[in-house]
Amino acid sequence: MNTSHKRGMAGAGSAMFLVGTLTAVSATISGYPVFGGQAVRYAVAALVLLAVARLAGGAAPRPSARDWLLLAALAATGLVAFNVCIVAATRDTSPATIGTVIATVPVVLALAGPLLEGRRPAPALLLSACVVAAGAALASGFGGGSARGLLLSLGALAGEVCFSLLAVPLLPRLGPLRVSAYSAALAAPMLVAVGLVTDGTALLRVPTAAELAGFAYLSVVVTTIAFLLWYDAIGRLGADRAGLFAGLIPVSAVITTVALGLGRPGAADLAGAALVAAGVVLGLRTRVAPREPARSEPVTCETAPIGIARGSA
Repeated sequence: MNTSHKRGMAGAGSAMFLVGTLTAVSATISGYPVFGGQAVRYAVAALVLLAVARLAGGAAPRPSARDWLLLAALAATGLVAFNVCIVAATRDTSPATIGTVIATVPVVLALAGPLLEGRRPAPALLLSACVVAAGAALASGFGGGSARGLLLSLGALAGEVCFSLLAVPLLPRLGPLRVSAYSAALAAPMLVAVGLVTDGTALLRVPTAAELAGFAYLSVVVTTIAFLLWYDAIGRLGADRAGLFAGLIPVSAVITTVALGLGRPGAADLAGAALVAAGVVLGLRTRVAPREPARSEPVTCETAPIGIARGSA
């Protein structure tokens, strides 16, 4: 296993662990208008990412019309539609059901990722993805709800998958830093529009100290840092292998809940975590068909992986 793959594994695992902390931290902003809060979250993240891109320097490739279309689609599906479906689904079904449906992300990416890259899905990798999904579903608690809630959960799953797959053709040209920045910047006004429809003039208000701290964490850690780590990992591992680490989200949620003193893990949580770990290890040991090499471009701070461009993992 080369250094690039090791960095990809560390980045994917760290990114999904950070995303998993979102559940517990979101409790601090539960009273704030949802879509206005999400718009602020992505706007702040976009400003931070664009500032980092400017400081990084280097020749930045200008996005083409096709790039902007893909970025807009990524923002609309992977960020906006995902949030809309999650919020709507919680009114018709349990969080456990939503988590169980989204836990199938590794399976979908194990199938779709290789096909988009011109490779055949590896049967062993698909099997390991199923093990990860089963463990994540077990940790989520399975659950019940209405047919509408299930459909909305499937919509959230589609958004989560698009968040990764739509980035695949963008990363070789723009790099993870600018893909993260542009998608977050495009999502902010979209969420404002949704918020105006649902909340009207109550879209935004002055946050409390606890809400401000929660938004700061979500903007800087869960969005800015996790986005960079995740997109860098996809570039190093491919969407199928990186997708295995999505199973860490419910495991991280359990760990964060315990760390904050909000609960203790049960037998299902521990068993689910064990299955996720086994599936990830099995998947990473699986040999897959070679990935198609990206077209040759000069290596700059924007086209190189984050570890190269910024001298860090």
